[in-house]
Amino acid sequence: MTTLQNPPRRLLALGLATLLVIAASCNVARNIPLPTLPLPATYRTAPTADTASIAGLPWRSFFAEPALQQLLDSATVRNNDLQLALRNIASAEATLKQARWGNVPAVSLQAGVTTNRPSGNSLNGISLSQFLGTKHIEDYNLAAAVSWEADIWGKIRNRTAEARAAYLQSQEARKAVQTQVVAQVAQGYYNLLLLDTQLAVARRNVALTDSTLRFTRLQFTAGQVTALAVQQVEAQRLLAAGLIPQFEQGITVQENALSILAGRLPGGIRRSGNLLALQVPVVAAAGVPAALLARRPDVRTAELALDRANAAVGYTKAALYPTLSITAQGGLNAFQASNWFSVPASLFGLATGGLTQPLLQRRALRTQYELAQLDRERTVIQFRQQVLVAVGEVSDALGQVARTQTQQTIATDRVRALRLATNSAGQLFRSGLASYLEVITAQSNALQSELELASLKRSQLEANVELYRAVGGGWQ
Repeated sequence: MTTLQNPPRRLLALGLATLLVIAASCNVARNIPLPTLPLPATYRTAPTADTASIAGLPWRSFFAEPALQQLLDSATVRNNDLQLALRNIASAEATLKQARWGNVPAVSLQAGVTTNRPSGNSLNGISLSQFLGTKHIEDYNLAAAVSWEADIWGKIRNRTAEARAAYLQSQEARKAVQTQVVAQVAQGYYNLLLLDTQLAVARRNVALTDSTLRFTRLQFTAGQVTALAVQQVEAQRLLAAGLIPQFEQGITVQENALSILAGRLPGGIRRSGNLLALQVPVVAAAGVPAALLARRPDVRTAELALDRANAAVGYTKAALYPTLSITAQGGLNAFQASNWFSVPASLFGLATGGLTQPLLQRRALRTQYELAQLDRERTVIQFRQQVLVAVGEVSDALGQVARTQTQQTIATDRVRALRLATNSAGQLFRSGLASYLEVITAQSNALQSELELASLKRSQLEANVELYRAVGGGWQ
């Protein structure tokens, strides 16, 4: 009779194993690929079509100022946002390691002793007294339990894929934070140089107005001008003088902001060079829009979000299908401590297998699956939007780089002309050939034009930094 039962059992085990292999190779949910976006061959404001890009430049090569490099060194190591991003990577890595153990059986070891004294008037108590001659019974147990769930529908595999995508997302998020920090530090540094330049212009203008005010007072004493002339020149001096504390306060605020970005207490910031003396190359090597899909960390994060969403759809749909679980337990068991380790008499074993099909969980599983599908659709839309935003930011930065260069050339010529006009007005005023109003007008125009030139120089530097960030540079 035994020979008749073994072949069916073997065939059943072989069939079950074959079914598990076939089912495990199937994925119950079909992944949605990345959407195909009709990206242009070049950016709208790009002067020429060029595949070269500044995105591949390390920030040490892009920023040449020694003081700025020193500041960036501190920021890329000590910035608190970057430190948080690194901790997020460590958390995601730990989660991924845990997910990779999903196919490994759960094993536990249990040791225990129980004693039971039934009532002397109960059937168990009477039986114990009659057959065993005792009023209580003891049970000594040492067992190992193993539990394993077959990944038939890819539930465990999809959870691992989701954890892997989350880990890669955390790495891209760290890169995105660093590109932002590098850009903020560089732009803050250039703004600090702007404030230094504006402060110097204001002080120089105050000194120039002091000279005009002294000469106007001499003319007033000699009866050549009225008190109105003295008052208007003095008002012009106070206007320039009022800018000095404003710029000094701006310097303090900007230094504090840069110190915090660098991960240290607010304090002074060392700078090298002069804003107007900085050589600003016209940067236009932005590459092609399609390259943003691999270079921009935020675009890569949106791409990995779709991988996570696909995995979530996979395991939520797999939860609707049957679950095959196999458990086994074995060890030592005895009613007396002296016989506990008597082998093989005290050995015992138990193995069970079960197939569980969820039927009614208040529609919770179906709702989770539908929500995962909707979340995946949102992820696709967010990916499209992120790509459009990235292309738009690069295009805007390219346009700003070109236009600020033109504006700066015009502003430089205007400053040169107004400086000559100021000198001429001063000389004519001292010779009595020009009025104090002409001097005031020339000095006021010169002050505004020099402040505007400094702002345009800062804008050009910031445009280069923004282009560098927009194409995905700064995290290397």
